[in-house]
Amino acid sequence: MIRVYPAESRHQVDRGWLKSRASFSFGDYFDSNNTAFSVMRVMNDDIVQGGEGFGPHPHSDMEIVSVVLEGAIKHQDSLGHTVITRAGGVQRMSAGRGVIHAEYNASETEPMRILQLWFMTDERGREPSFETCQYPEEKLSHGLLPVVTPVGGAGQTAIHQDLTLYLSRMRAASELHHKQAEGRSAYLFVIEGELHANGETLREGDAARITRTPELALASITDSFFMLIDLP
Repeated sequence: MIRVYPAESRHQVDRGWLKSRASFSFGDYFDSNNTAFSVMRVMNDDIVQGGEGFGPHPHSDMEIVSVVLEGAIKHQDSLGHTVITRAGGVQRMSAGRGVIHAEYNASETEPMRILQLWFMTDERGREPSFETCQYPEEKLSHGLLPVVTPVGGAGQTAIHQDLTLYLSRMRAASELHHKQAEGRSAYLFVIEGELHANGETLREGDAARITRTPELALASITDSFFMLIDLP
């Protein structure tokens, strides 16, 4: 089953310095019917203006992933990390038993766009940790490029959860297939362009929650850039 969530159906926030679209209940927005999908808890598409960001705040027992689409993000935490991750990069923080962190636009003048995702951890009370990577952008057009996996590796960050986050770019009129093992789910988000997922049309900013679908056929209508997450 494929359930499409159009871009305009997602909760929108405009604070001037921050423009955000939330796919799940977050902050002041709460919908008891929309708090999670599988182990996904948050998927925010954030645009942060230059010199702005999210000041120090605590987290615990959550896997937090930021996919940098434009600009650069500056991460600081109570573990002693101060790291800048640029477009084409991904960062992962395992909050574990507790950590304080802050995230800022690394530029004073240019906007930053990130996808920020939270996933439930596979084990509570872990030692907190942080990791960042730059993935090979030239391989985005070769199919589904894994950038977050349970084991990590070159061009990937490791996550404490049984999931794989893929990014891909497809030329117009091209197609690829993804097989899902029995009992698994998938989350699809169109960053740019327009595509079909088993015949369902998704446009820029649209998302789909996919269950009980052994094979997913993705066909690009225009040049497209998207994220696909294979979930338990």
